[in-house]
Amino acid sequence: MKWRSISISILVVLAIGIAGYLFNSTESPKGNDSIPGTGIAIRLYYYNPANDQGPGGVQCSKNGLVAVERVIPETSTPLTETIKLLLRGEISQEEKIQGITSEFPLAGVSLISASIQDGVATLTFSDPQNKTSGGSCRVAILWAQIEATAKQFETVKSVRFVPEELFQP
Repeated sequence: MKWRSISISILVVLAIGIAGYLFNSTESPKGNDSIPGTGIAIRLYYYNPANDQGPGGVQCSKNGLVAVERVIPETSTPLTETIKLLLRGEISQEEKIQGITSEFPLAGVSLISASIQDGVATLTFSDPQNKTSGGSCRVAILWAQIEATAKQFETVKSVRFVPEELFQP
């Protein structure tokens, strides 16, 4: 009888722990390696037009995306910090020599919030100057960069942009 009480207590503690983990809907992406003492290894997706050539030139597709490695500080909001870093558009001289480019940074564009619920990352942006608009090629690449960067986290299956008017040709 004593073992049964202990077993039930252990199951209750485990259930509470699992429930707490599952119901955390703000931001708990997984899939990146923590580097003890230095931070979390992440990838930012920039663009290399040389990798995206087809009939008539640049195809404005995901084929041109290039992952670059970065490390962010340990944080409980790695998706937020990763997207904010992407928006800064910091490309090293070596990456530029390799042909890697980005339209980021865009004046006035900022990430307001990021959350993950049922595999959907909802990214809310501020774009008071409509800098995310433009030609269909440009906005397709901007969209693809953010989407690929967010989807590196295994809990992110799709990305939703708010407001929906962002990234319009």
